[in-house]
Amino acid sequence: MSKEEKILKKKEKKEKRKQIKSEFKKFIFRGNVIDLAVAVAVGSAFTAIVNSFVKDIIGGVMGWLMGDVNLEDLKIYLGEGEGAPTINYGSFIQSIIYFLIIATVMFCVIKLISKLNSALEKLDKKLKHEEEKKPEVEQVVEVIKEEPKAEEKVVNEEEIALLKEIRDLLKENKKA
Repeated sequence: MSKEEKILKKKEKKEKRKQIKSEFKKFIFRGNVIDLAVAVAVGSAFTAIVNSFVKDIIGGVMGWLMGDVNLEDLKIYLGEGEGAPTINYGSFIQSIIYFLIIATVMFCVIKLISKLNSALEKLDKKLKHEEEKKPEVEQVVEVIKEEPKAEEKVVNEEEIALLKEIRDLLKENKKA
């Protein structure tokens, strides 16, 4: 293989790497990939909060109500002695209870978010409606600005009265 062919192959490899890097950047910085990453991070944080709520708060209350009975300790032994196989039905029951509690918490959170979204949509519609009315309001403000103010009317009326007096005095002076 000649030097020129080797150089060409190196350039082709370099271009291919650049192309792959470019495609990868486009893929990573797409909106939906970043949104998905954020959703996963927030979801895992929220899961930790809900799990802590269920285990640390609800679990404590359940234990107190049940007389400090731990459901995880309920087992059916399938044999005798150390290391005998067991059916851990208590753990299964506890998982079902936790699932129901977590589902209830999630339902409440989603319901709250839905109400907040609905309120925000109503507020948005109201703001848009007010924005549409704005040109009408601006026209009214312009008309009000153009109208002479009450003080100006008084000044004008006083000026008119003064001019009438001057006129009358001038008429009297001409007659005399």
